[in-house]
Amino acid sequence: MPEQAHAEFWKDIKPVAKVFREGGLPEIYAPKIAEGDERYWVPISDTVSSKPVWISPAKNMWADVLMSKSAGLVNRHYHPHPIWAYTISGKWAYLEHDWTATAGDFVYETPGESHTLVCYEHADPMKVFFVVSGPLMWLDEDGNTTGHYDVYDYMAAARAHYDAVGIGADYVDTLIR
Repeated sequence: MPEQAHAEFWKDIKPVAKVFREGGLPEIYAPKIAEGDERYWVPISDTVSSKPVWISPAKNMWADVLMSKSAGLVNRHYHPHPIWAYTISGKWAYLEHDWTATAGDFVYETPGESHTLVCYEHADPMKVFFVVSGPLMWLDEDGNTTGHYDVYDYMAAARAHYDAVGIGADYVDTLIR
């Protein structure tokens, strides 16, 4: 039950009695996703970490908060599917574009885009909420594919990290829908 209504016009509306259809899974409610125990941040590169907040193996998708506390870099990569990003704090960009994102900025990445994500030195750490669909295809300096990183790689990295820091690999299961 959410917080009790007081003067809101809808205060006497009854909630739906049967919330989930058979086989339906509950929502994931994750308060203050860009804060908290730093053990929940999974290293993605030497300078950037990711805090998963939702994972869908069936859709090969995940949502996370990417963080870098100083100048950072995520490997050059290609997206065959769309990506959505909302900047929470700090400053970041793609070397291949003419914009620099700061707190409050939204970015929609079209399918078929290649880029190099960089994080700037800033008073606040770079924290960006991403919804990633499909794999990231790692690229060399000439734009040739050298590998990939999909939801299964992401889950394996998160499980290994959570096991190593004492949270437990099964924490990843709580994020899967």
